[in-house]
Amino acid sequence: MIRHIVLIRFRPDVSEAKIAELFEELHRIEDKLPGLIGITSGRSDSPEKMERGYMHGFVADFSDWDGLQAYQDHPEHQALGAKLVDHAVDGKEGILCFDLPVDV
Repeated sequence: MIRHIVLIRFRPDVSEAKIAELFEELHRIEDKLPGLIGITSGRSDSPEKMERGYMHGFVADFSDWDGLQAYQDHPEHQALGAKLVDHAVDGKEGILCFDLPVDV
């Protein structure tokens, strides 16, 4: 399994309602890709308080690297990715992606 981890530093002027709307759009892709196992999204509630401004994010689990690639190539993902960049602090600089192979 591949765990795709995305952390986002949204601009201060982006409301929680707008962030929820963006995450709702993200979840609409769940039933459209066979290699996508599921998506979890939200705001950090960490007691460690080490987010360094990355207060929102999501995790998408894929069956394999081909599933992740299908997601990355999907037009709805690309459109949403552009919106996330538009709403992040300093564009792409405000988004951190990390792909982790996970043994299950």
